[in-house]
Amino acid sequence: MTNASYKQFCPVAMASEILCTRWTMVLLRELVAGSTRFNELRRGVPRMSPALLSKRLSELEAAGIVQRERLAGSPEVNAYRLTQAGLDLQPVVEAVGLWGQKWVESEPSLENLDAELLMWDMRRNLDTRPVPARRVVIAFVYPELPRAQRNWWLIVEPDRSVDLCHIDPGFDIDLYATVDLRTMTEVWMGLRTVREAIDRGALLLVGDRKIADAMQSWLGLSPFAQQEKLAS
Repeated sequence: MTNASYKQFCPVAMASEILCTRWTMVLLRELVAGSTRFNELRRGVPRMSPALLSKRLSELEAAGIVQRERLAGSPEVNAYRLTQAGLDLQPVVEAVGLWGQKWVESEPSLENLDAELLMWDMRRNLDTRPVPARRVVIAFVYPELPRAQRNWWLIVEPDRSVDLCHIDPGFDIDLYATVDLRTMTEVWMGLRTVREAIDRGALLLVGDRKIADAMQSWLGLSPFAQQEKLAS
């Protein structure tokens, strides 16, 4: 898979040759989270070039971790799914994430803010159960960002599917959440609560009071947010 062989028979060394190339673990995180289409994977790793993404997918396929599929009605291969070997990596990916949440300092992570990646993760992890059984539109506004990155819309449809829009979808807004990107990232990572963000004036909620009051419940937090952080 890579020219940088450790030349050791140790299983840790052999697995590292496959899993420890740049971007591979992050790509596996997206696959484990359920992304299958190329464009979905790109949204989960927005700073990874399409060429490198294709290369890593091909390497994972050659290693027996990923298989390519045709979706129904499509003449082309357009889906990537984990094989049994890939599915067996789920606890490995989760363990790496939990270790990072527990032991890696927060401040360096919070220097790498990315509104698109944050909103994509929030969409993927949003819990629709506390949301009314109708179309619900929640607008997030990051005032400090350039206009092109400032506004995002999460849309929960009656069938409980969740969409993310970066262009105004034209629907009535149920709740406006105005917040700076760092604070919203801290909430998503479990470093502070919605109530703490509101109390310090960093998060302003305007709209449906029931939806606002339930934000901590429906908000799509990081799957590692429950892990207590021991690093400063």
